[in-house]
Amino acid sequence: MSRNLKFRAVTSFQRYVLNPLTRRTPGQVLLETTGRKSGQPRRTPVGGRLTGTEFWLVSEHGERSQYVRNIQADPRVRVRVKGRWHRGTAHLLPDDDPLARLKQLPRGNSAAVRSVGTDLLTIRVDLDD
Repeated sequence: MSRNLKFRAVTSFQRYVLNPLTRRTPGQVLLETTGRKSGQPRRTPVGGRLTGTEFWLVSEHGERSQYVRNIQADPRVRVRVKGRWHRGTAHLLPDDDPLARLKQLPRGNSAAVRSVGTDLLTIRVDLDD
């Protein structure tokens, strides 16, 4: 399957099937960005790990992900972990090794990111609280 076709198939499935279901799951980690066009909050289910005052995740489609584009426009975000919202500033880390980073993150999500990802990108959120 071509990289572009894989990207379109995965993002369509996530947008219309997976994300609406997982957004409602109480234990699901959510990343809230501000829509770069609408200015409205956009919540995306993500997998990652809270480490001290940092939250780490890997985007499976890098700069093609809508939430990454929103971060580029406004890096102020919120992350919901274990039902609690944290404010922070997101940083895209293109020089970080995303495959090595995935080994430090939750196993199930990391396997999914590796299998469906087309352009992995590490993101670190420095939390304010």
